[in-house]
Amino acid sequence: MDTDLWTYNESLDRPKSLDGFGVVALDGDIGKIDEATYEVGGSYIVVDTGPWIFGRKVVIPAKAIARLDIPGEKVYLRLKQDQVKDAPELDSSADPADRRADIDAYYGPLF
Repeated sequence: MDTDLWTYNESLDRPKSLDGFGVVALDGDIGKIDEATYEVGGSYIVVDTGPWIFGRKVVIPAKAIARLDIPGEKVYLRLKQDQVKDAPELDSSADPADRRADIDAYYGPLF
């Protein structure tokens, strides 16, 4: 398991909560943060893609965050829209931590 994938970049100034922030991929908007976690070595965001890809929710590890615009309430990712679209979908019946192996396998080669 790659804990670095699940760790926020130390240079990011984080507010107490990223919930509700807009999410922007390298090539455009992709949705809003539904949930963000801040566990050491286990941080991620859940992005609700809304109508963009039919309301899928995807788990994105903290390392994918390139920068934050706190006043503008935007999170900018190191990913393209297609990479988010093809990401493992959040299974509402399972804890994202239980799917870490799948998520690691998908995102690991991207970073």
